[in-house]
Amino acid sequence: MAPVSTPRGPLVVDAHHHLWDLSVRDQDWITGPALAPLRRTFTERDLRAETVPAGVAATVLVQTVTVADETPEMLATARDSDLIAGVVGWTDLAAPGVADTLAALRAQPGGEHLVGIRHQVQAEPDPGWLLRPDVRRGLTAVADAGLAYDLVILPHQLPAATRAARDLPQLTFVLDHGAKPPVASGGLEPWAAHLRAFAALPHTAGKLSGLHTEADWRGWTTRDLRPYADILLDAFGPSRLMYGSDWPVCTLAASYGRTLETAGELTEALNPGERAAVLGGTAVETYRLGERLARRAGPVAVT
Repeated sequence: MAPVSTPRGPLVVDAHHHLWDLSVRDQDWITGPALAPLRRTFTERDLRAETVPAGVAATVLVQTVTVADETPEMLATARDSDLIAGVVGWTDLAAPGVADTLAALRAQPGGEHLVGIRHQVQAEPDPGWLLRPDVRRGLTAVADAGLAYDLVILPHQLPAATRAARDLPQLTFVLDHGAKPPVASGGLEPWAAHLRAFAALPHTAGKLSGLHTEADWRGWTTRDLRPYADILLDAFGPSRLMYGSDWPVCTLAASYGRTLETAGELTEALNPGERAAVLGGTAVETYRLGERLARRAGPVAVT
């Protein structure tokens, strides 16, 4: 895949961030004093205040709660934003009629921005949740709709994710946050072996995201993250790995600017084309954002 660029250089796409409004609904996962800084509303305007100074051209907004109303709200936000190019929403994959639900979402205001679906698999007590027949039926509907499926899982859930991906070669699986490796402890195995098995499937992709919030929030350094980033880069390759900030969750451990700066440091050994892919091109390709970006800002050059 050729990297996407602008006349000023590589296009930077933040392929993973969130927004929420606590006056609309609670975020019940924000509990305890450690997460207290997140217990406020984060709007598109707040996002813009972070991304514009950082030179980010476009973003992908990702779901946070398993509530059906959230996705239409996110699509409406994307419709009214010249920054948010894609939405990864939620629907109940185990429910009958997933195909009809996806079609209805696409028919709603901003529905053309729907690029993927995600579910909090990390919270499912069944380690084989992704392999259930009803979930498989839902995943097949996601594939038939031409959408990607984002995986938010923990390391022990990687084998089931690999099996699900192997069984559904028509669906693009996007691994969020590297499956949350144990950065704080410095352990690599068995996470690395399971990650490589998943990434060996050509219809998978990953996000260079969320690593520093798996580290010591106050004392982490780029050196702590590098072994995990290097494994992700080696396993997926730059053409299947994309940058994501995980804002505002990232602010528990670093500012938005520092998060993007760290991604630059972790990719500094790549050649310019490879680096451009990770910082933007892979997201454009995986989530099919090119047409949306072209409509908003004129044609983007492919170099």
